[in-house]
Order: sequence, then structure tokens, then C-alpha cells
Amino acid sequence: MRNIYENDLREMLLEHGADLVGFSCVREELPEELKIYPYAVTIVRKLAKAVTNTIQGAPTMIYFQHYRMTNTKLDLLALDAVSFIEKQGYLALPIAASQSTPDDKEAYKGVFPHKTGAVKAGLGFIGKSGVLITEEYGSFVRLATVLTDMPLEPSGTVQMSKCGACTICRDACPAGAITGKEYVPGDARSEIFDAKKCSEHMKTYKHIGRGAVCGICMSVCPYNKK
Repeated sequence: MRNIYENDLREMLLEHGADLVGFSCVREELPEELKIYPYAVTIVRKLAKAVTNTIQGAPTMIYFQHYRMTNTKLDLLALDAVSFIEKQGYLALPIAASQSTPDDKEAYKGVFPHKTGAVKAGLGFIGKSGVLITEEYGSFVRLATVLTDMPLEPSGTVQMSKCGACTICRDACPAGAITGKEYVPGDARSEIFDAKKCSEHMKTYKHIGRGAVCGICMSVCPYNKK
């Protein structure tokens, strides 16, 4: 049964600046301590094409600044969602747009993978580069998540990879972090993407936001040209 608050929550987030909003049940993907919040609200903001066009084989300060501002906007939208959900008598846990796991830096992963919620909500598929690819905006997107105990109906179905034989992102990756294998839901991330190699290479761009961004694989994806 659809929650009577779903449409209001979606419309509020879109009015406040979200470009896409999706709902999903992620209970099976959560660590034990978070299973009390089995539903996910995925919030998507697109990146400006003029900004991503500046990535020509390397990140730029313009991209880094836009990346950071977009993350801030997503975090504010997540707070809006938390406020809305709490007013309905439920609990909500915001997961920041750009997150890290402080107790295990070597894991190269956050508290909850935003893309898991996005895919289960039917917002896009995981490309060979490990990024979310949407029909509307290609891979030029950033994400935030709100976990909640407010029941939510999935807004879509899981999409399989549509990369096919394309290896453009693999060939463009200066870190050699992309294997070129298509992602299959349930596969380990390491099957398609080496997060450590990616992270280590980003550190070579210390003059660009202290080595926090790259974006090359995202910038070359053919889905961005639609």
C-alpha cells in the first residue's frame, strides 16, 4: 500500500532543487545496525554540462568547486527530507553526498552506497566505471540518501547494465581502475572497479581540491551526449 506522504515528499524535494527522487527498500543491503531504517530516499542533482565540459583528460578547479557545491545542496535537500519525515512521526537518517568511513579507510566505501538505493529505485544503472548512469542526465549526477523507517513503495525496478561492448571509460581511466566488465546486480564492486587505484590516482591532483576529485570516466561516457 502506497504511503500517503510519498507524493508530497517527492514534490517537496523537486521544488527545493532535486532533479530526480526515488524510493526503495534496502533492508538486505544494510549493515545490522541500520536495518531499523529499511527504506531509502534517493536524491539526485545533475551536474552542469558547462562545468563537466572543462574535464579534458584531467579534473579542473571549476569542476571541484561545482562538485563541492552540489554535494552541499544535496546535503541540504537530505535535511529537508529528514524534517518532512520526522513531522510525519517517523525516523530518518541522512547519508551525506560525499561520505567516508572513518573506522576503516582501507575499505574505500561509505556508510551506505548511494548507488544501491538509486538502482533499486529504478533511477538508472551501474556503468562499467562503477558510476550511476541515468536516462535523463547520463553519468553527470551526484547523489544523497536518507534512510528511514517510513514505509515507501519502490519507485521503479532494477535496470541491468546498458554499456554493452563499450570500453570508453576503461580506456580513458588513467588509474587503470576499470576492468571493462559489465556490472551485474549483486556482484562485488571489485569485479568492475578498483576503488583503491582510483583513490590513489586522485591524490596526484593535489592542486585540484587536495586530490578529492577526478571525473574523467564520467566525462567521457557516451550516455552524456543524449
